[in-house]
Amino acid sequence: MVNNSIPQHVAVIMDGNGRWAKQRGLPRIAGHKTGAESLRAVLKACAEFGVKYLTVYAFSTENWGRPRDEVDFLMSLFSLTIDREMNELMKNRVRLKFLGQLDRFSPELQTKMKEAMEKTKENDRITLSVMVNYGGRAEIVDAVNELIGTREKITEEEFGKYLYTKDLPDPDLLIRTANEMRISNFLLWQIAYAEIYVTPTLWPDFRREQLAEALAAYAQRERRFGKVK
Repeated sequence: MVNNSIPQHVAVIMDGNGRWAKQRGLPRIAGHKTGAESLRAVLKACAEFGVKYLTVYAFSTENWGRPRDEVDFLMSLFSLTIDREMNELMKNRVRLKFLGQLDRFSPELQTKMKEAMEKTKENDRITLSVMVNYGGRAEIVDAVNELIGTREKITEEEFGKYLYTKDLPDPDLLIRTANEMRISNFLLWQIAYAEIYVTPTLWPDFRREQLAEALAAYAQRERRFGKVK
């Protein structure tokens, strides 16, 4: 892969943790634990390949409806992962962002997220955006509510400044694991012209090799953005 074939921004719907665990006769939390290892491996590979932005769908607004013990585990996993990975994030110059409706999380977790974002904000090798308590429709509604009363008309470019992702470029490539053919309320505005890559690989099995395959497929695409070349 040559540099100009590498997407600047890769977004990932990390799907299949539960199925991965079920196939092995393990509790769902085992899939989430291994899925966290996949994220670590994919982040490292993205930085090495030259991807500048990695955005992952970690917890949707709908995920609160999952069993209580699973939700509690995910909250503790977020907290533990921040603590465990901070030194590596700093060492590898990773800027960390948590995007979504963060006010639903516990005060302790909100504080930890904000401190992690503040500590890493000057890192410049790659930006990892973790979408938590996130829904694409909720994001658009939040942006509209912020805009109400400010002006009569607004351009698409100006509207983008009110989204959670206002300081990120739109994704070039959207990867969905576990062979699901839907976008699940993820980055509805931002992926308008993203290339989409779906793989049957379950997220806990998605590592550097699978990312390389996705990037190779992207390199073969001709991006037209609705125009004719």
